[in-house]
Amino acid sequence: MSKSKKKTSGNEIALNKKAFHEYFVEETYEAGIVLQGWEVKSLREGRVQLVDSYILLKDDEAWWLGGLITPLLSASTHIQTDAQRTRKLLLHEREIANLNACVDRQGYSVVPIKLYWSKGYAKLEIGLVKGKKQHDKRASDKDRDWKREKQRLVKGMR
Repeated sequence: MSKSKKKTSGNEIALNKKAFHEYFVEETYEAGIVLQGWEVKSLREGRVQLVDSYILLKDDEAWWLGGLITPLLSASTHIQTDAQRTRKLLLHEREIANLNACVDRQGYSVVPIKLYWSKGYAKLEIGLVKGKKQHDKRASDKDRDWKREKQRLVKGMR
């Protein structure tokens, strides 16, 4: 009997919850990823982490750095697997130009938010983000807790 993995909803593979805690997400973009065969098999098993990864914009190209895709034990022996290799992202030129302009001039960063399947292809949702201060994080936590408590109260009154 196999171990039960934590399943995500729908076509979602992985979600970067830390990004929502650390940053204000201003805009999101959908990017394709250039992957190798063993990486696709690992994604289907859900063996990926987005935490502590980021997007580098260099020479009018976008690159995903620090993303961890753990190889399966049954990966081929003649292929050298690198779990944290740099992966190229597929975006339109105007999207890369817009991201570059915002990062250079306005102090934004670009981080991965969600990895999911779309029509059989692995897509990475990336976000144009601005960092939160400590008091912003506390306010966000307070709002989230209040919404949760409000839901409990409404559910209890029924």
